[in-house]
Amino acid sequence: MRAGTEPGTDAHTDAGTGTATATAPALDTDALLDDPDIRIIVCCGSGGVGKTTTAAALGVRAAERGRKVVVLTIDPARRLAQSMGILSLDNVPRRVPGIESAGEGGGELHAMMLDMKRTFDEIVEAHAEGERARAILENPFYQSLSAGFAGTQEYMAMEKLGQLRARNEWDLIVVDTPPSRSALDFLDAPKRLGSFLDGKFIKLLMAPAKMGGRAGMKFLNVGMSMMTGTLGKLLGGQFLRDVQTFVAAMDTMFGGFRTRADATYRLLQAPGTAFLVVATPERDALREAAYFVERLASEDMPLAGLVLNRVHGSDAARLSAERALAAAENLDDIGIVDQTTGKAGLRDPADSAATSPEDPESPPSSARSEHTQDADTEPEADAVSVEQLTAGLLRLHAERMQVVAREQRTRDRFIALHPEVAVTEVAALPGDVHDLAGLRAVGDRLATDSAPAGAA
Repeated sequence: MRAGTEPGTDAHTDAGTGTATATAPALDTDALLDDPDIRIIVCCGSGGVGKTTTAAALGVRAAERGRKVVVLTIDPARRLAQSMGILSLDNVPRRVPGIESAGEGGGELHAMMLDMKRTFDEIVEAHAEGERARAILENPFYQSLSAGFAGTQEYMAMEKLGQLRARNEWDLIVVDTPPSRSALDFLDAPKRLGSFLDGKFIKLLMAPAKMGGRAGMKFLNVGMSMMTGTLGKLLGGQFLRDVQTFVAAMDTMFGGFRTRADATYRLLQAPGTAFLVVATPERDALREAAYFVERLASEDMPLAGLVLNRVHGSDAARLSAERALAAAENLDDIGIVDQTTGKAGLRDPADSAATSPEDPESPPSSARSEHTQDADTEPEADAVSVEQLTAGLLRLHAERMQVVAREQRTRDRFIALHPEVAVTEVAALPGDVHDLAGLRAVGDRLATDSAPAGAA
């Protein structure tokens, strides 16, 4: 179903903000993790929305529910390794200790971090003979390409996913997509690399090797000399010779790149794959999420739903921001604060001019004043301190409720555009996730859809 084609959504009125809150279908992540037909979960979204933490939390929860899981991350910050108690991740899946599986078969969790260059090297070693493989690996242009060519990281992530699935060692593969400028880069990478390999520049460089013999040398001496005369001034003659040597050695492998890229792309479209779009309730992140939802629909790729991460709420949502600010302003008015009791009690300002009759059982007013001074030498300071603290807390609550309302409006706009997308909301944690306990807490929040932001 094409995203955004369903009409309207249900809504309810939020108790804290008084505004209508759109509702979306609930995303049941436990049902997704328990489904034996789901073999790949791809976590995608823009940078900084918590994809790595989400992927790791899903991996931990799936393993502890009895599945054999591998998490593939492409996060250069290596937070995943720290969270899972592994000193370092590399291009080989490593068993994560401390997993407490409740499943009958005993779940396992493995984790790995994509080594882009090593993955490229493995492809060369697997598809080229010894001498040719060595020539490719030692070629300066190849070393530059494998280390940082635009789109190589995303393409190698696809390659590694295909390798893991082909090994058939795990019940579930969870993929944390690269932290690209755009979430769409992961899907576009195979096509971009294919365009590069099919480009006129590469074909021109491959022509001498394909023609061979004197004809090839003649083409090289005439045709290439014309090109190198221009490009050599910009790039250098040695660079062009390195490129040509690389292309000649890689000629037989180019078709393999395209074939594997096409196969992995079909794997992503298969029913056994589920995409989870991860976003925070911020405008830019949800705009990127909307683009990705539409792109997945256009490519016929299976979308499981949206993980709305770091959602803010309040247990005191019935106190609106407006009422909290009004109360804080009242407390700021020193004229209505009773400072003679040592407490921030409110009283009628007109009472300050009235004289209360003395209680015959109570000591004289002067004695009461002395007693107060003896018990606490600075009653006014204490009264103002309590008043200031209360007003400050009220303002903090008002700011929190304003954040809740802003996130709710942003969320509602997304749901209005894509009412068919299932959503689960993950409440913001008070601190960073740095261990398995933190990942379990995130997993619990993923499995239990929180109430709409700001709801009582």
